[in-house]
Amino acid sequence: MAALLQATGVHAYYGDSHILRGVDLTLSPGEAVGLLGRNGMGKTTLIRTLMGYVRARQGRVHWQGADATNQPPEKMARRGIGYVPEGRGIFPNLSVRENLVMTARPGPDGRRDWTFERVMATFPRLAERLNHGGQQLSGGEQQMLAIGRALMTNPQLMILDEATEGLAPLIVAEIWRVIGEIRASGIATLIVDRNWRTVLAQTDRAVVLEKGQVVMQGDSAQLDLDELSQRLGV
Repeated sequence: MAALLQATGVHAYYGDSHILRGVDLTLSPGEAVGLLGRNGMGKTTLIRTLMGYVRARQGRVHWQGADATNQPPEKMARRGIGYVPEGRGIFPNLSVRENLVMTARPGPDGRRDWTFERVMATFPRLAERLNHGGQQLSGGEQQMLAIGRALMTNPQLMILDEATEGLAPLIVAEIWRVIGEIRASGIATLIVDRNWRTVLAQTDRAVVLEKGQVVMQGDSAQLDLDELSQRLGV
């Protein structure tokens, strides 16, 4: 199957700090991939480089076979990538409804699988708070809103960066349920989360970064858990 997203030999810097050192990453349509690593190893930088927020100084990024290296984030979003950043990034002064409706559009292939009604059915808690401002929501509700907003773009790939960080266990379970529903709908997913065991249970493959380089990768069910726990420091 042709790759949906492919990064080859990507190097990226913050100022003079060399963060990514020749990273390769491939996602196929509908595939779920976990991106693992300790704090500061380059996971978020890789995501931001794929999305165009950070410039790749070397290497290439391809989307559906076309060169998309250093394309601006809005173009990557239009190509079919839904991004749920660490910190959520919702608009605090807009209502729940406004946060969702402002991003609503068909996917690049014309699909409208994720409608406003479907997002409401997926997140009943948001349906009860449609007129609340983003700043009035709890952390868990804000995370649901960030995911719902990305789904309203009908993406072919969802990137979730620490989607469960700092949330109560019941909300974490709800977020993982929704991630499972996203996968079942055929959307590819790239997932960063500290709960690596859950990531492995929810993905087809996993890639481990260490000091900006890929040091482990393979089928999620077949990775050496002892080596993985050592590399993650857990």
